Amino acid sequence: QVQLVESGGGLVQAGGSLRLSCTASGSILRVNVMGWYRQAPGKQRELLARITSGDSTYYVDSVKGRFTISRDNAKNTVYLQMNSLRPEDTAVYYCNVDLWNGRNWSNYWGQGTQVTVSS
Repeated sequence: QVQLVESGGGLVQAGGSLRLSCTASGSILRVNVMGWYRQAPGKQRELLARITSGDSTYYVDSVKGRFTISRDNAKNTVYLQMNSLRPEDTAVYYCNVDLWNGRNWSNYWGQGTQVTVSS
């Protein structure tokens, strides 16, 4: 069984920063792509950033230059440093991980963490 636990969300003023963390635990033999998504009220969940096991990164245009994704393979943890936050960044943020659990490659989601940016 695999669990993803997120932390770091909260309330911040526009222009501020937050750092999200997501740690995978359980039956994990290898971790491949790790990513962050968000879902605002009334909108679809969208990919923000992802990082491969080789540290290649991808960012959606709306967060380029403001958000940075990184990972600590020894801790099975992915981070999202968010700077210059805007009210439109308000959403529930989810981590997503592809990993080998000893039987197959599977995709897992975190429980979500609320980020609220006030103007």
